[in-house]
Amino acid sequence: MSDLFDFGKTILEQQPFSVLLGTELDTFEPGTAKLSLTVRDELKQQHGFVHGGVVSYLADNALTYAGGSVLGDSVTSEYKINYLRPALGQTLIARATVISAGRKQAVCNCQVVAINDGEERVVAVAQGTITRVD
Repeated sequence: MSDLFDFGKTILEQQPFSVLLGTELDTFEPGTAKLSLTVRDELKQQHGFVHGGVVSYLADNALTYAGGSVLGDSVTSEYKINYLRPALGQTLIARATVISAGRKQAVCNCQVVAINDGEERVVAVAQGTITRVD
């Protein structure tokens, strides 16, 4: 494992909400990040799909990881999410990449997919601005 990936795992373990949800860091390399979580009944809303807040959290965190991979310690300064379809499945995966980065901020995009019986479907897309913490 790389030093960056090990650092990313340490940060995730320090986020109580991420620990509560069971989020896993799968990829953390310069310019890209991939986070996943196993869907549990506690994460669903009344219609049986994953709650939009959980999908949004996963996108937000993946965006910040991607931006942080090139900026260092960072936070989300803004992001937008589009829900495309209900999140149904056993696993959610958020893949984020840096579109453009400067010294203090990066613009990143993210796709959140749901894996249902081995089939992957995009359930949301997001874009955000990630800002380095000074």
